[in-house]
Amino acid sequence: MCGIAGWVDFELDMNFQLGVLKEMTKSLASRGPDAEGIWHDSHAALGHRRLSVIDLAGGRQPMEAGTIGADQAVVTFCGEIYNFRDLRKELQSAGFTFETESDTEVLLKAYLQWGEGMATRLNGMYALGIWDRRRDELVLIRDRMGVKPLYYYQTQQGILFGSEPKAILANPSVKRRVSLNGLREIFDMVKTPEQTVYDGMYEVRPGYIVRFSRKGLSKEAYWSLQATPHVDNYDTTVRTVRDILSDAVNRQLVADVPVCTLLSGGLDSSAVTAFAAKNRSPEKIRSFSVDFKSNMESFEVDAVRGAPDAPFARELARHVGAAHTEVLLDSSELLDKSVRDKVLRALDMPSVYWGDMWPSLYLLFREIKRHSVVALSGEAADEIFGGYRWFHNPAAVQANTFPWLTSGSARYFGGLGLLAPELLGQLDIETYRKDRYSDALKEVPVLPGESATDRRMREITYLNLTRFLQTLLDRNDRMSMAVGLEVRVPFCDHRLVEYVFNVPWHMKNVDGREKSLLRAAAKDVLPSAIYNRVKSPYPATQDPQYENGLREELAELVADHNAPTHALLDMKKAGALIKRTEAATSQPYNRGSLEATLSLNRWMSEYAVDLAV
Repeated sequence: MCGIAGWVDFELDMNFQLGVLKEMTKSLASRGPDAEGIWHDSHAALGHRRLSVIDLAGGRQPMEAGTIGADQAVVTFCGEIYNFRDLRKELQSAGFTFETESDTEVLLKAYLQWGEGMATRLNGMYALGIWDRRRDELVLIRDRMGVKPLYYYQTQQGILFGSEPKAILANPSVKRRVSLNGLREIFDMVKTPEQTVYDGMYEVRPGYIVRFSRKGLSKEAYWSLQATPHVDNYDTTVRTVRDILSDAVNRQLVADVPVCTLLSGGLDSSAVTAFAAKNRSPEKIRSFSVDFKSNMESFEVDAVRGAPDAPFARELARHVGAAHTEVLLDSSELLDKSVRDKVLRALDMPSVYWGDMWPSLYLLFREIKRHSVVALSGEAADEIFGGYRWFHNPAAVQANTFPWLTSGSARYFGGLGLLAPELLGQLDIETYRKDRYSDALKEVPVLPGESATDRRMREITYLNLTRFLQTLLDRNDRMSMAVGLEVRVPFCDHRLVEYVFNVPWHMKNVDGREKSLLRAAAKDVLPSAIYNRVKSPYPATQDPQYENGLREELAELVADHNAPTHALLDMKKAGALIKRTEAATSQPYNRGSLEATLSLNRWMSEYAVDLAV
């Protein structure tokens, strides 16, 4: 895992711009703490920060093609290619020789052999920039599911790119301007493909190639979800899911550094850990879980959490023989200013949703990094197999909007509550959301003859995979990379996604429970307690003192008339929230508006944002 940056300009001489490129690359130091590299010619400059995972001695970047085609192309690459050994053998048969054991060299020589078509051969998570010296062309490629981030920004006669916005923002030619659409992307729980918070900055869409040359910029999809008939019976489907998932986990265990799993005791992380333990035997797999000291002492059942994670994680660890570690956090750690600053600097935007999960995930990953460099996560199973409640709520399924933003679920994603009525009117989130929903539905592939139920559930799955999952993958990437930890996501193996996307809903939901198909596929490696467990989301603190600390910070903001968000707030509502009693904080309460307001204020203060509203 690494951080990449680059700058192409056909009017400037990059020999005189290396200081800026170095600052762009340096901004990504936490993503790659082990090494730094810079490459340039007259019109292109590439930067790289390395987290050494495979071929620790070799694999330095940016990398030229070596003895074959040394003057043809150079790459800066973030991620892992899980099938690089298979590709290496194929390339050797074609006459290529290799000087390292790295997947980077395989990637570069695959480009020389197959051009951009090599992207369709890759199994992995990746974001890369290739400067093709033969055509004076920059090629940006992002993995199919968008596990690894990749941003770009066109200048008057060139283009900038980087793993995170901060790399682009480090270039003095970039304006930190945020318009209404940027705010809409911040406050609505829908991640619009390609769009970012900053004017003029875009993401490479998952499964896309972006090219930039003297002719200008072009974009092309090399992969997208397709609707195809599912011909396997139920037993074959279960077996196929099991085989693909087991193989994906096995491929993602490959590393020259310590590997572990993230284990909550839920179905998804338990399946990953169980397959990892099985594939790694007789060596023990190491696993980590997180919770809060206050939850361990006095857990209370709430609307979405029926039981604490710890007993289930311990049961799974015992069952598979994992070396398990529980990371327990205190609410005061979540409020620590230095931790909040690290979260903000990792995101380059406000953390409007997920609340205390941002700092708790950062603290968990920081602790894991003391023991491991790579961690396997269970993200994406809910989106693929239908795990969320809105997949099973008829009102949410039939609603003419994103299902997670219907009345039964939207309360978990509310961040607008403290904004002034005038600003809310300008944002007009309802219209923006309606337009984005319409755009998303137009993309959903159609299978002729499909039943109305399967057609709608295909739409729901597509919306979750393309508009919701990205928020979770971003959260995982930013918090893990902030401490130099690589998180891999076996459920994002494109073979699994493609296969399950076309499984009829009655097979995914065969017994009426969430993720029925996954349960069946992993049944033989799980203890009954895990197999029968009801879904429970990532733990959140129930400590009233956490909200008290947030309300104290809000009181300081309201009292400071120079605070950048002061004029954006509904002061009457803010005052009422500040006066909320200690007793009330023990009752179920959505902290979204409070968290959103404070994060927005920190971001505007630290990033000197030009808010054009």
